[in-house]
Amino acid sequence: MKRYEKFADEIAELIRSGVLAPGEKVPSVRHASRTYGVSPSTVFQAYYLLEDRGLIQARARSGYFVREHARRLLPEPEISPRLSETTDVDVSELVFSVLASLRDPDTVPFGSAFPSPDLFPLQRLARSMAHTVREMPGREVIAEMTTGHPDLRRQIALRYMVSGVMLPLDELVITTGAMEALNLCLQVVTQPGDLVAIEAPAFYATLQVLERLKLKAVEIPVHPRDGIDLSTLESRLSSLPIKACWFMSSLQNPLGASMSESNKENLYALLQRHQVPLIEDDVYAELYFNQEPPKPVKSHDRDGWVMHCGSFSKSLAPGYRIGWVAGGRYAEQISRLKLMTTISPSVPAQAAIADYLQHGGYDRHLRKLRHALERQQGEMLASAARHFPASTRVTRPSGGYFLWFEFPEGVDSLQLLQLALAQGISLAPGPIFSATRRFRNCARLNYGHPWDERSEKAMELLGRIVKSF
Repeated sequence: MKRYEKFADEIAELIRSGVLAPGEKVPSVRHASRTYGVSPSTVFQAYYLLEDRGLIQARARSGYFVREHARRLLPEPEISPRLSETTDVDVSELVFSVLASLRDPDTVPFGSAFPSPDLFPLQRLARSMAHTVREMPGREVIAEMTTGHPDLRRQIALRYMVSGVMLPLDELVITTGAMEALNLCLQVVTQPGDLVAIEAPAFYATLQVLERLKLKAVEIPVHPRDGIDLSTLESRLSSLPIKACWFMSSLQNPLGASMSESNKENLYALLQRHQVPLIEDDVYAELYFNQEPPKPVKSHDRDGWVMHCGSFSKSLAPGYRIGWVAGGRYAEQISRLKLMTTISPSVPAQAAIADYLQHGGYDRHLRKLRHALERQQGEMLASAARHFPASTRVTRPSGGYFLWFEFPEGVDSLQLLQLALAQGISLAPGPIFSATRRFRNCARLNYGHPWDERSEKAMELLGRIVKSF
């Protein structure tokens, strides 16, 4: 990372933490140069970068100021205290009907589960694919099927090392996307009828997996900023025979919540005490906005209770379907189960990603991606403040590409979806994120696509529809 990029990140952190408030003047170039011991050129480059990221703006003859993304900020949602003992899961029909309605490419993709493909280096990946396939000895295509491509495993292990996790290579199982990893983990530690602790709200695919495997859900409330409610989890672990937990400790989908490091440590201690395994879904790990990457719960795992699942689909290679799991004490069982089902993800795709990670400038791409997503988040928050009712609540995550909106009580997000689709706008309604179909007045919106006039008009129209309830 260049010096001006590092300095820009330091100023960005001051803005995010509120030390530099919206509308406040940023230190002048001369003052910043003297205070931080960097050249005026470095300061200028950093401020240009912050302008491009949508965090500051220049005013003629006045200097640089923190952007006021919105004249008024919508408040954050509050944690829901409602609990259920155990719940049979039956959401697939609802989820499938919603997902089918989101397929029209002409709709504004606020309901999408993916960021824009334009944000990814697909051409560079294609060159890596062509190069590796051309150079790959025929025997490797078969030889690497069961264990996963060795170069890819090494590259993944290196990224774990950066996040503070020293991972033995034999703990890594390469899978067909993170969804296969998560499915395999759950199958290894449960039987039909078992109880699994999940988040409320939870990613809808979590609910579908539980439904398919005939498992019962124990919903644990999630604070929109701080993540899993540990006191509720402790109570449920003490009173119910929970066989596994499936949580997202950082940038949770759909809320974007991230647990603090101390709470991650406390979560691990709690699970260790009850000897309950954690399936840690960490597919958004690389999409953080802060200076330092969040460490997974896996970084506290001393006894192999954490199965940490990741993927390149959200950060690098959508459609390549390459994921993995660091399986802890369950790695061998996961590997064997994988061989009984899909055998192996595409070996050429594995090799292509390994080549890119080694030679393609992955960290440079990630910085650009994070900056784009942070800028687009600011645009959507500002637009929501302009157009949505003042009583609307919204999350402000420190990464990812989703916002969770809590509309006034009278709003039905399933009806809202139908009305919005008629106007060419998609969204993800709240009930698909709950085993008990809660969150009727909530919706998840995706800001992972470049913001333009069409996006702004869609938010204005959504606001008018919400106000009509």
